[in-house]
Amino acid sequence: MAILTEEMKQFVSEQRLGFIATVCPDNTPNLSPKGTLTVWDNEHLVFADIRSPGTIGNLRLNRSVEVNVVDPIIRKGWRFKGEATILESGPQFEEITKKIYHTDKQEVTRNNIRAVVLIEVARALPLISPTYDRGRTENEVRGEWEGYWEGIRKKRTA
Repeated sequence: MAILTEEMKQFVSEQRLGFIATVCPDNTPNLSPKGTLTVWDNEHLVFADIRSPGTIGNLRLNRSVEVNVVDPIIRKGWRFKGEATILESGPQFEEITKKIYHTDKQEVTRNNIRAVVLIEVARALPLISPTYDRGRTENEVRGEWEGYWEGIRKKRTA
């Protein structure tokens, strides 16, 4: 049975940014954004190690990982928990880099990739902002946050 639904896979593909939580050697959390996060198949997410020495070092000691992907406008997303495998070479590494990171749409090139991290998703849960607890609709939340970000853009260009 697939862990990742079509809705989840589309969401991850559209957002293109995930926050990866790992555990440091001193048991403190490490959170790192990954702009290369994408779906590999019905059970796996993947991201490229371009500049992730802390994340990779943590995963070498503890494979546990959580990935949060959130749409900042609608304030909804997904939380994925699982275990990571670091691939630095071999057939699966080559297949992933060829299929995912060797396209004209990506800014990543094979020369930038030190490894890929394949995450076997064991659990997926929705993330929903408490703002919806007040009975707000997605369109209302979207309108509020689009207005907020437009105000920020105007201030920066003024």
